Formats: sequence, structure tokens, C-alpha cells
Amino acid sequence: MPRTIDIDVPDLTGQRAVVTGGSDGVGLHIAARLARAGAEVVLPVRNETKGQAAAARIRDDVPHAALHVRQMDLASLASVAAFADTLLEDGVPVGILVNNAGVMTPPTRQVSADGFELQLATNHLGHVALTGRLLPLLRAARGTVTSQVSVAADQNAVHWDDLQWERDYHPMRAYSSSKIAFGLFAVELQRRSTAHGWGVRSNLSHPGVTPTNLLSAQPGMGRPRDTTAVRLIRTMSRLGVLVGTPQTAALPAVLAVTNPDADGGRLYGPNGFRHLGGAPAEQPLYSRLRSAEDARRIWALSEELVGVSLNA
Repeated sequence: MPRTIDIDVPDLTGQRAVVTGGSDGVGLHIAARLARAGAEVVLPVRNETKGQAAAARIRDDVPHAALHVRQMDLASLASVAAFADTLLEDGVPVGILVNNAGVMTPPTRQVSADGFELQLATNHLGHVALTGRLLPLLRAARGTVTSQVSVAADQNAVHWDDLQWERDYHPMRAYSSSKIAFGLFAVELQRRSTAHGWGVRSNLSHPGVTPTNLLSAQPGMGRPRDTTAVRLIRTMSRLGVLVGTPQTAALPAVLAVTNPDADGGRLYGPNGFRHLGGAPAEQPLYSRLRSAEDARRIWALSEELVGVSLNA
């Protein structure tokens, strides 16, 4: 059986936290851990029914949790803007933003409501737009943004010549490209915050490998049945072999976003064999995320694609 792993989390009473992808999997456990520490947690979700079910699960563990389920589809820039506007209208500073949601390896190329390749749209561009729109609230709180990447960000490269994968779509390389782009954005956010005195801390996390819905059957995404990989991962997780559980996989992001010693521009993930599972700890930043030139390039390109300025 997998061993229990947990970390100390400071009292978050009075802090507003926003967690994307909180309706299931790793995101649900991130949201639950923040709620247990006293944070007011906002769950922007594509499927509101799933979001309400997730909130009910969290309240089973944390009866007095302050939770708000709101609708947002990261693959729609209009939806992201509408959600961000509700928080801006609230005017409550955002002390914690965990950019966790994602999609992984649709078998065939799909596009978002805005015509972007779906993995780029969801994993990267939607989060860029969300972070940019919430930047005034993050600055007001001197908040922390933790961006969830993946072990896949240590493989392949940004597909600069065809960022939308309109030619020769490859599911896994497109996934890696989206996660590397997102990691570069997170690193550049920290650099610009420091340079311009925004007071926002931006770091990165990854969950290792764990059984979630990313590789499970999703007919709407062209995957009619569970992949062989996710069936194997479930078995290994159940036996406590190499990989983590959704609960342990949530902890690197929780550590990165709540621990005052988790510095900006750093990467946090599981410390076990090949960082597939284990307790959370700081890790060397992936080589593909170290180029300042690439980080500036993806920042400018992302601003152009999403139509949101992140320099105010």
C-alpha cells in the first residue's frame, strides 16, 4: 500500500485562493488542502455539476470550508475573461493562484473555441490570460502564482515553427510543447515581477506521475477507452510502486504556493525515483525552462495570442 505523505501548511485564514482544475484529480486535492488550512477557495470549473460535487467532497473533510464554484472554460478566452471579471468585481485580493488544469494527448488534433490547438489553449494560453487578468488582485495581495508543469516539460521542445501543430500533429510532443511554453511563462513572470516591483512570486510545480483523468477514457476528446498507460499507473499507485497517488501528487503545488521558503522561479516536485512519486521537494529547473531568450519570446507571443497585456 502507498505510504501516507503530508506537509505542514501555514494558516491561510483570510487568503483567497484560486485553483484551476479543482473538480477532480490532483486539483481537487490541492483545493482541499488549501481549504483545510483556512483559505477561501474559488474553483473555476468547466463542468459546474462536477465542480459542485468536488466542493461537497471537500466539505465532507472540511465541514466549514469556504468554497465558491464558478464557471470557466480555459479553452475559451471569452470564458476566462468573464470569470476574471467576476473576481475583479468582487475586489478581493488573490493571495494564491494555482494554475493546475490541463488536457493531455488527444489522439487527433483538436482546436479550442478560439481556434488554437487544444493542449496549447488549455495548458498554456488560458492560464496566461487568467494570470494576466488577475494580476491587479495578485499584486494587491503580494500573492503567489504556482504553475503546474509536467515531467513532459523535460522532454522534446517548444514547437516554434508550428506552435498550433497544423502540420504533422503528434499528441505527446504537442503536450510537451504546451508545458514547456507554460513553464517558460512562469519563469518570465517571476523575472518581470522582480524587475518591476510587482510583489508577485511565481514558481513551478509538477505532480510526478499519478492516476488521474488525463489519460483516462474521454470520448469527447477522441479517446473511447482508458489508455494502457493509465491502467498501469493505477495499478502501480495502488501498490505504492514508483508513482504517487492524487493526494501525494498535489503536495508539490501546495508546498510551492504556501511555503514562504519556496522561492520564485524554482521548481518543486516529488523527490522519489526519477521524480515519479514521493514527498515534495525543490528540484533543478528543467533545462528547457532555463533560456531567458525563450522565456521572453513565449511571453510576447502569448500576450499577442490571448490579447491581454501583462505589463501593467
